[in-house]
Amino acid sequence: MNPNEDTEFNEALRKYGILPPLEPAPPSPPPPPSPTFDDILEGLTPAELREFREDTQDDAAERYIAQHRAQRLTRERLEAQRSRFGTVIPIGRDDYTREVTEASKQDEPGDDGARGTGVVCFLYKDGIPRSDRAHIHVHTLATRHPRTKFVSIVGDKCIPNLPDFRVPMFILYRKGEIVTQITAWGSDREGNLEELEALLIMSGAIIPLKKPPADSGDDLDEESEGEDHDRSSQGHSKSTWTNYSTKGVRNASKRDDSDSDFDL
Repeated sequence: MNPNEDTEFNEALRKYGILPPLEPAPPSPPPPPSPTFDDILEGLTPAELREFREDTQDDAAERYIAQHRAQRLTRERLEAQRSRFGTVIPIGRDDYTREVTEASKQDEPGDDGARGTGVVCFLYKDGIPRSDRAHIHVHTLATRHPRTKFVSIVGDKCIPNLPDFRVPMFILYRKGEIVTQITAWGSDREGNLEELEALLIMSGAIIPLKKPPADSGDDLDEESEGEDHDRSSQGHSKSTWTNYSTKGVRNASKRDDSDSDFDL
């Protein structure tokens, strides 16, 4: 006999106190809230928004959908302009000022805050396992965050006599300034991609933004041809997070007018 079964026999035993009462059933979770009209529109691609607008019979809704689609296309067009990189650029010592310091001073298109460009300078050495792993992660992050510039350089080619225990090293720039340095990443334990990404986001080198839908490219082209119509329709790890001061790299705020960021 199963005392937990809800049978007449068990109910009689419970009535006379032979069996304990049944545990009350847990309450059912409330149903999820219904999506708002904006939620529905946000889940549609620009092409689906256009079809939705054409199918609607309400003039006010049609204007609202057209306005939402135009705003979406504007955001995606701006994001496409900002996504200028997407790969890791190998550099030499002589390229450092141009490719790192000066590049970090360039504001993104449409950036009213004048925040400059995030630049991640990756110093590595082949044959060091943690450096080789970081190299793989850096390439992944460069693809994932095309608004941030990633460059790579052999450690002792960038900073003479840089000891191996400092590698891999990351020097992070924005607005011509070194904002953070991360040294010996992964030396105390094996670091993963998500941890490195979090460090770069916390430093401000990476500013994560919502990605546009994958098929929005065609609509951006179509919108260039139909803009007039749309306008008329609108009414941390202890050993890695550090500000290690290297002898070779100058902070840009203390830099003179020479052509290099290094003390030669």
